[in-house]
Amino acid sequence: MKCLIVGLGSMGKRRARLLRGIQPDITICGVDFSEERRAEAESLGIKAYRSISQAVAAEQFDAAFVSTAPKSHAVVISELLDANLSVFTEINLIADGYKENMAKAKEKDLLLFLSSTMLYRGETQYIKQQVGAFGKPVGYLYHIGQYLPDWHPWENYKNFFVGDKRTGGCREIFGIEMPWLIDTFGPVKEVYAVKDKISGLEIDYPDHYLVTLTHENGTRGQLAVDVVSPKAVRSFEVYGEGLHLFWEGNPKELYRFDAETKEKCAVETYKTVEHDARYSDNIVENAYVDELTNFLDALAGKAEPRYSFARDLETLAVIDRIEGD
Repeated sequence: MKCLIVGLGSMGKRRARLLRGIQPDITICGVDFSEERRAEAESLGIKAYRSISQAVAAEQFDAAFVSTAPKSHAVVISELLDANLSVFTEINLIADGYKENMAKAKEKDLLLFLSSTMLYRGETQYIKQQVGAFGKPVGYLYHIGQYLPDWHPWENYKNFFVGDKRTGGCREIFGIEMPWLIDTFGPVKEVYAVKDKISGLEIDYPDHYLVTLTHENGTRGQLAVDVVSPKAVRSFEVYGEGLHLFWEGNPKELYRFDAETKEKCAVETYKTVEHDARYSDNIVENAYVDELTNFLDALAGKAEPRYSFARDLETLAVIDRIEGD
């Protein structure tokens, strides 16, 4: 199998590394405007081109991965579909080109696969299963925060996509978290949000949100989302009469409350955990591997994607309501 990765930054290199772990005999080529990134890719055994047109003229690919900045996705995806390539793309955060690219993929019978890594986490799958089996009203509290300058310590936060209001840090957090919350608790009916700026960060969007979501089944959740927390945090709690689960963002800190013993009991969702030390401990590699495996299986006609552009349009509509004035 031969794949093209467009965008050879941190995510593009991660996708390449994990793909080789899944299929050791895979051939990977890349595209990036940056000469430095192309040189680094070549040192990693990735033949690199400056443009998609150069790459597809020189090679025959089975699929392509889009790991560029979100605002560029629509144009990049369209060009790859025009080259008759099925596409795996990182989260988009904005709906530019969705309808056009969905129609083009359908017309050409190509797979258009959208990343939503949290849907593949063992912890979120366990929470969804427990809430579904419980079958009674619940509420939840969720705080997700991380200091924006720590996201990419190797570059200034103003120099990559979180510096842009349309694809800002809080919006990316919502884009990452909302799909699994909607998948677990159902479609969102009502949104109430307050937002402000409580830091000296040089950004032109709020850095702190407090949000109440009411789902169609009556579930209410409260979210605190920020890009100012000095310590990366993902702290979740769901509760109902007879159910109480706690999650501190990594596989070692998922708990259920035992009403008989009055104790929190650890829940194991992974036998082994893969973690890249460059990132916070709430980012585990297992989910990325499972997501790529889902894409490769969908490409081979052996599975359905867990997420889609159509579902993401609904998610982005909720995020727009949260961010709206």
